[in-house]
Amino acid sequence: MTSESADDNCLAWAARDPSGLLSPYKFSRRALGSDDVSLNITHCGVCYADVVWTRNKFGDSKYPVVPGHEIAGIVKEVGSNVRRFKVGDHVGVGTYVNSCRDCEYCNDGLEVHCARGSVFTFNGVDVDGTVTKGGYSSHIVVHERYCFKIPDNYPLASAAPLLCAGITVYTPMMRHKMNQPGKSLGVIGLGGLGHLAVKFGKAFGLRVTVLSTSISKKEEALNLLGADKFVVSSDEQQMMALSRSLDFIIDTASGDHPFDPYLSLLKTAGVLVLVGFPSEVKFSPGSIVMGMRTVSGSATGGTKDTQEMLDFCAAHGIHPEIEVIPIQYANEALERLIKKDVKYRFVIDIENSLK
Repeated sequence: MTSESADDNCLAWAARDPSGLLSPYKFSRRALGSDDVSLNITHCGVCYADVVWTRNKFGDSKYPVVPGHEIAGIVKEVGSNVRRFKVGDHVGVGTYVNSCRDCEYCNDGLEVHCARGSVFTFNGVDVDGTVTKGGYSSHIVVHERYCFKIPDNYPLASAAPLLCAGITVYTPMMRHKMNQPGKSLGVIGLGGLGHLAVKFGKAFGLRVTVLSTSISKKEEALNLLGADKFVVSSDEQQMMALSRSLDFIIDTASGDHPFDPYLSLLKTAGVLVLVGFPSEVKFSPGSIVMGMRTVSGSATGGTKDTQEMLDFCAAHGIHPEIEVIPIQYANEALERLIKKDVKYRFVIDIENSLK
């Protein structure tokens, strides 16, 4: 199969400076290598990481920044050594597009934790020195290892948010054996990650309690997402009634919040997993020592877990709640995301709006 030329233009939207304002942009993707997959992007989820790097929140943005690491699309070409994919396959690309492929973590399917550092899908520096550009674009070329098969019966628009939001909660749930029917799960925060934690929890047969400071989220938590209970975390009486009743807690909140009140909800040997990014984490040693409790952290997931999650979602009919938007609405979407004004994930319709 002949490879496409590296001179072919890729249409995209990019930020040129820390204002983060996105506008049309053209650049060249690399030529197809023997182990590569080239895919036409149909959809891309909008993640808070897109805000972080388009606006230089960490001081390391490499402009122009083409954001997007929740990518779904259709294979248009494969390299001569590729055996896992063929033209026409539905595929996804997540938060990283390269790693050493030889360390203990890569060998264990945990490429995101590569000992030499995984290469982020956008604003990363690849092994050849080029800066990676993400999914707010017409197509992408990646090594087949970092491509995932999306089952044909699963909508591409629904698959996109799973590649970051979904895998970020699925991975620690599986690692800490939160898939045991009858166990109890608390979910802190009900945004893009939290709502998927609720859906996974119910699919695993858990009794799910949503913990939120916002009473306005109660109806959707119970009636739309299927949570068993909703607790206003700022209400001391409601929290006391839940004391020592949860086996697990997934904390998806990125705003600063106290940890001792939540740790008190765990049973003996309970586990709290942090997947959000508050500015600091503080708790009393007694909150974990006296109850043999564990506080853990997790970030996205490896290739093995990601493929397993996609297959699980297709088999069990798990779909994120999404608002599909055109690329021309991307700036407004990022502003709304900052204000937490989305239920529960924006997905850009690249295929029909990026022209």
